[in-house]
Amino acid sequence: MKLVWSPETASKAYIDTVKSCEIFQESGVAELVSAMAAGWNAKFIVETWSHGGPIATSIGLAVASRHAGARHVCIVPDEGSRSEYVAALSDAGVSAEVIVAGDAAEEAMEGLAGVDFLVVDCRKKDFARVLRVAELSQRGAVLVCKNATSKNASGFRWRSVVDGSRRLVRSVFLPVGNGLDIAHVGAIGGGAVESSGPAKGEGRRWIKHVDQQSGEEYVIRK
Repeated sequence: MKLVWSPETASKAYIDTVKSCEIFQESGVAELVSAMAAGWNAKFIVETWSHGGPIATSIGLAVASRHAGARHVCIVPDEGSRSEYVAALSDAGVSAEVIVAGDAAEEAMEGLAGVDFLVVDCRKKDFARVLRVAELSQRGAVLVCKNATSKNASGFRWRSVVDGSRRLVRSVFLPVGNGLDIAHVGAIGGGAVESSGPAKGEGRRWIKHVDQQSGEEYVIRK
């Protein structure tokens, strides 16, 4: 079984996230990530978060988990972060499981098998290690790095964190918020992520562009 895109579910999650996050003056990251998680029909959503961080994306993931019938887990570093996170989601009328991991978020990830939608923050020094140790679902996964324009993300390449037994179907950088770096990882066996959108070869193609000043890679669908 592979990930299959559902535009209808994505649209519902997007609209509900807009309503849930209308009090936040942010850039649309929450709505986009929520639509992606629900649209790919994720069944196990994991994110990392810490005290003082923007909460809208977390609310969006909780909304997506409700639409997709998914388990939603957030890994936080301490009890203060846990309390703040739980209270913020409760105020928005949503909830999620929370794991307090201290300074070892990557160790907490090792105990979570079958992740098919993972969101990490590039401002955290351990974001690449968290991606590397994640036990992804056999049906494939979508990996999201938010705040991807941060200095910690410079030089980051998806090939460095995706297991050699997996196929990196595609990756894309989106200039939304402080940058979203997104990768689709294929199902066990090398299959590509399925979509109900235009089939391969129907006139659309992916073009890679490297910014000569920043060194960042952009992949644009034409």
